[in-house]
Amino acid sequence: MVRSLGLSALLRLGAVLPLLSHVTCLDLTVSTSGGNATNPIMWGFMFEDINHSGDGGIHGQLLRNNGFQGEYHNTTAYAAVGDVDISVDDENPLSDALPYSLAVSVPEGTTGSVGFSNEGYWGITVNADVYSSYFWVKGGYSGDVAIKLVGAASGTEYASSTVAVDSTDDKYTYFETSFESKQAPDGNNLWTLTFDAEKVAGSALHFDLVQLFPTTFHERANGLKPAIANVVDDMGGKFLRFPGGNNLEGASAERRWKWNNTIGPLENRPGRQGDWGYGNSDALGLVEYLFWCDDMGLEPILGVWAGYSLESGGNTPITGDALQPYIDDVLNELEFITGDTSTTYGKLRESYGYAEPWTLKYVEIGNEDNLGGGCESYAERFTAFHDAIHAAYPDLTIIASTNEASCLPSSMPAGAWADYHNYNTAASLVASFNQFDHADRATPLFIGEFSCRETATSKYPFMRGSVAEAVYMLGFERNADVVRLAAYAPLLQLFNDTQWDVDLIGFTQEPGNVVRSTSYFVQQLFAQNSGTTTREVSADAAFGPVYWSATASADGKTTYLKLANYGDAEQSVSVRVEGATKAALTTLSADELKSNSPDEGEVVVPVKGSVQASNGSFALELPAWAVAVLVVS
Repeated sequence: MVRSLGLSALLRLGAVLPLLSHVTCLDLTVSTSGGNATNPIMWGFMFEDINHSGDGGIHGQLLRNNGFQGEYHNTTAYAAVGDVDISVDDENPLSDALPYSLAVSVPEGTTGSVGFSNEGYWGITVNADVYSSYFWVKGGYSGDVAIKLVGAASGTEYASSTVAVDSTDDKYTYFETSFESKQAPDGNNLWTLTFDAEKVAGSALHFDLVQLFPTTFHERANGLKPAIANVVDDMGGKFLRFPGGNNLEGASAERRWKWNNTIGPLENRPGRQGDWGYGNSDALGLVEYLFWCDDMGLEPILGVWAGYSLESGGNTPITGDALQPYIDDVLNELEFITGDTSTTYGKLRESYGYAEPWTLKYVEIGNEDNLGGGCESYAERFTAFHDAIHAAYPDLTIIASTNEASCLPSSMPAGAWADYHNYNTAASLVASFNQFDHADRATPLFIGEFSCRETATSKYPFMRGSVAEAVYMLGFERNADVVRLAAYAPLLQLFNDTQWDVDLIGFTQEPGNVVRSTSYFVQQLFAQNSGTTTREVSADAAFGPVYWSATASADGKTTYLKLANYGDAEQSVSVRVEGATKAALTTLSADELKSNSPDEGEVVVPVKGSVQASNGSFALELPAWAVAVLVVS
């Protein structure tokens, strides 16, 4: 591990009491040789469907409750258009997976255009774009069906398409259409489907799995929403941990995330009641996660269920021989992802149109098994899953879902990693700057979830908290021989319906209303300026209020010096890098409680500039509450 010079007692004091230490001029010298290896994919993403981050978020499908999945089967998001009655029907299933449909009953004598609307997830973003819409219908009807995007309050029509429908009473028929839309000024919009009432009067039509997509990220079928995906991509992360998180576990074994229920045609995906209070469609399924990784150049980190569910209803972990079916299920999932087409599940993957296997290097066994009664049995459960996976896939890196020794085997298997999560106050994160200085190097660590969370201070990331995260992350980077990966969490939130405040990226359905938080920009500064070697930095003072770490590119030609000022006064810093004459400097700073938010927008953004060396040194003025990166080429 590379450490800057200074007494350990002073380092600890600097971390715990950063505001008491005011450095008038800090001199740093960054080595241009030597150092420890740093994981080039150190910074990445943790994703689970929380805060409508999947359905209603990064997944491109814009209509809510479109398959009536989850525990509650009602007409949420739907409304009648014209003189019709709408209801959820359980006697006309689209498939075994989707037993509920929307019944649109037309009274005798009704004429004109009637049907139903869907308001999406607290509105529908309508841009000047090409939209695609899909639906299934059952019932005797021969005639036109109109699909429109209209303002909910204004009635303004932004797009329309006419579909010639010929459907019968005995089965569902599938229809699709594409159309161009005009730009709507806000997100208060509806998708409507209407038909000729006279042709159905006295009867009903049944609709299911209605869908609406904009042009998707990388134009993938059933793909991601570009407005959010582009922002995620722009951060520069290098891995994606999925599908959770708590949303992997389920409230019971039966309600866990089941990979084989998230693949294949959407009409065959039953969805589930997610673990954050709403139903999941699982249209964002295993294959879609893997394509997400492909399209952003991310390493997938697959979380697998390990016999433990959330404690709702007093569940107890599954142990012993009863684990075997679930171990087999994981092995089947790994074969589906990585197996060639001669294998059973590789052939299944091929049948869905994906002949080429994916590359998978990391698998995590469970989630937070140190919590809620999972610890006592986790050593047994982890060992059972680990040994079976390792025997079949010896090159996989297998990650335990906790680093608590009391929950793990007495001797961790060679090559296994451990996961550590930390949601904490700003002061606690700064005090933990040295947390990994003396960690056991035998077991590498994945910091799978961390962030500053002070909901009494702000429900959004704020500048002091984001600087504290940077300080904590500098501690990771200085200890990159043991801290191998790290991810801020949660990643996304729909501002209209949030289960966990303080998230990296927030959004509504208003056009252009994706808000990058102060913490997003910190993560971006780290992810876009990461090297493969951690360099030694010599200093004439202890850490606090200024903290630092340096890395170098693989070819050694670029040095990245990251700085954080966790204090309310500007700090003067002199940086010497042998042979350097010019450098780029990017700085993020603001008042300590300032946030980017849906009301104020992005009021805190990084500022880019350049600096010239004088007498071999760069003179920097580091603002109060600031994070900065000096890039020396």
